[in-house]
Amino acid sequence: MVKERSKVVIIGAGLVGSTFAYSLMINGVVSEIVMIDVNQDRLIGEVMDLNHGISFVRPVTVRAGSYADCADADIIVISAGANQRPGETRIDLLGRNVAIFKEIINHIKAVNSDAILLIATNPVDIMTYITYKLSGFPAERVIGSGTVLDSARFRYLLSDHCAIDPSNVHAYIIGEHGDTEVPVWSLANIAGIRFGDYCPVCNDQKCSLPRDQIFNEVKNAAYQIIKGKGATYYAIGLALVEIVESIIRDENSILTVSNLLNGEYGLEDVYLSLPCVVSRRGIVKRILLSLSPEEEEGLRRSAETLKALQQQINL
Repeated sequence: MVKERSKVVIIGAGLVGSTFAYSLMINGVVSEIVMIDVNQDRLIGEVMDLNHGISFVRPVTVRAGSYADCADADIIVISAGANQRPGETRIDLLGRNVAIFKEIINHIKAVNSDAILLIATNPVDIMTYITYKLSGFPAERVIGSGTVLDSARFRYLLSDHCAIDPSNVHAYIIGEHGDTEVPVWSLANIAGIRFGDYCPVCNDQKCSLPRDQIFNEVKNAAYQIIKGKGATYYAIGLALVEIVESIIRDENSILTVSNLLNGEYGLEDVYLSLPCVVSRRGIVKRILLSLSPEEEEGLRRSAETLKALQQQINL
């Protein structure tokens, strides 16, 4: 059930935060959207632009606010963060983002201990782990956008190759949202038919699934988009709406969000993406997949990469 009134606070009115606000406003699932940003001029501009479209969507309040507005928020989405400078290492960038998140999380903790925290700042798995550590919130209420977008890219490319509606393609990317992510080819299917069985009977005798090509396009999609237009924001905005809607509507949707592992696949104390049931309580449970040995090894490598980064962060 949807609460009579639902409120989402978005911290960060940059391209991702503002596009998410726009997508959420069109979706009509929440009653109130509050945006917070240190750049007041941009914040006011974004909110004005959104409000000028209010008459075209379901009733919703969109306004600029402050951290005091987090007090009664159902979900607090953090998309704020520093941009990488020329010549700056990933660890240097992480250090600056940790400092930003310390300030943000302290403000949130001062007024709200019951909300769900949804993280969209990259590198999202590390930033979600940092949020969990800094906030003291239960792990099920600290969620990263994870590979929800990567899985959507995977499904799109498979659907395009096979000329099938993406809603009939079921496939996951798990692990890190990044270079060590893992495609679960062994379970990918169209309408319940595994790709290994579907391709020979799709009535296209010349059809062969270019697995390496498709996965490389998934993994490198952000680089290509950034090269072309400077940033990615449309699809991640929609992915965040999908997560928020599952929470607000208590849908129990299965989404590949970034979550804290507690022994699954022999991994713990690391945030990475697995299919999870997401509801009003946050992450209800993880769906453990029957992975191939190669996929499970890839997941371990992904976890090791993330844990190595975690060890270099001074919290």
